[in-house]
Amino acid sequence: MKAKALTLALAALLPTTSVWAASDISALEARINDLESRLAQNEQATKKAEDTASSFEFHGYARSGLLMNDDRTGATGTGPYMTAAGDLGAPVGRLGLEDTNYLEANFIHNRQLDNGSNAMFKIMLADGVETSNDWTEDESELNIRQVYTQMSGIPSFTGAFANSTVWAGKRFDRDNFDIHFMDSDIVFLAGTGAGIYDVQMSDDWKANFSIYGRDFGSVESAGTDVENYIGTMNNHIGKVQVMLSAMYSNDNAKVTEDSTATDRAESGFHALFAYHDDSFYGRRDGFSKTGMLLGSGLGAQLKGIGSDGNLNSDAKAVRIFSYGVTNLNDTWSIAPALMAEISKDRIKDNDEFKWGTFNLRVQQNFNENFAMVYEGSYQYMDLDNSVDTAKGSYYKATIAPTLKLSTVAGFFDRPELRFAVSYVDWSNDLDNFAVSTATGATTMGNGGETIFALQMETWF
Repeated sequence: MKAKALTLALAALLPTTSVWAASDISALEARINDLESRLAQNEQATKKAEDTASSFEFHGYARSGLLMNDDRTGATGTGPYMTAAGDLGAPVGRLGLEDTNYLEANFIHNRQLDNGSNAMFKIMLADGVETSNDWTEDESELNIRQVYTQMSGIPSFTGAFANSTVWAGKRFDRDNFDIHFMDSDIVFLAGTGAGIYDVQMSDDWKANFSIYGRDFGSVESAGTDVENYIGTMNNHIGKVQVMLSAMYSNDNAKVTEDSTATDRAESGFHALFAYHDDSFYGRRDGFSKTGMLLGSGLGAQLKGIGSDGNLNSDAKAVRIFSYGVTNLNDTWSIAPALMAEISKDRIKDNDEFKWGTFNLRVQQNFNENFAMVYEGSYQYMDLDNSVDTAKGSYYKATIAPTLKLSTVAGFFDRPELRFAVSYVDWSNDLDNFAVSTATGATTMGNGGETIFALQMETWF
């Protein structure tokens, strides 16, 4: 009607002797109708944009380093898991020992509706190589480590589920946590599955529920994949965390070829008890975390829950941990960490492994952009693989002049550019001792070596 009225008004203004013919009036009316239609479409698009807001994020982590020993040759076999107990999950301080070029790239799309609901889609790419070359096609391990979607703020969720988040896909569990200075997760739950976070059980009690699947390979004779299914209830009660996981792998015992386990486990149990303190052991500003992990059967791989299919059905393991970070003053900061474990019947009947690591990182700020970082690491091992035994100690001392954008931001501000000098040594009894696990065997060469490193590390 508006368009027709506008057309008639224009026609009335034209003199009767106008050269405009009736066809010209019809064409003008059509153009005005088209304009009105486009305006209506723009209004709808604007309303839809107001109802739905989306954004994109990019986050990443990377480290890269060049190592050389005192013979001016490449330092091989180094890293946080370089000791004979490394494949048992026993780390040492990482500073000055890593020469891998490792990166993680996280791409995230967020969507929010005007009803308060949110959705997030995440893809994580990762790659790690040891070569120093610029082109690493032959050694690349490029992999999609995470791809999942989660939703929160769902209006139909009420009561205990009102503030919960549901997810499905391949991911790292949201509540994994680690000791960064030893490159060791305290607990690492990952795989493909689904779950729900932050179910409000009471005023101070939130719980997460999830089911993850992991793959141990396949049984060619049975023509089936070996899947391990992990069910977890992760409870946060104030500062206390109680995480319970049960797992079952029906076909794991069928895997006998190339297996070093006496009797491969088909099930397992894993428990984590932790106290997360928002102070440095109640003494000063900072944070600290302390706790214990227990596991049996497939749950005896305490760090990576349900990730090792080569464990014995009778395997048992106990691990304790404690670490924290605090600034002593404007110049000095410290980060001590302790981790120890005992496991029995892990891979073969009657094997027994004991190890303990203490690590201390200290940062001394000289000005806003330069710091000296010091790290000392000690690990004790008492290893019995049911064939051979080895007992002894590992030592590492590192000093690393470090360039930062801001030293006052503390240990965890990145990027950092470092030059590091480390001295590593260990007891002779540990030379060439092998610990067999699902990932292979770790052996140690001879100790008493000085290692020089050029490194960078960044995250955002």
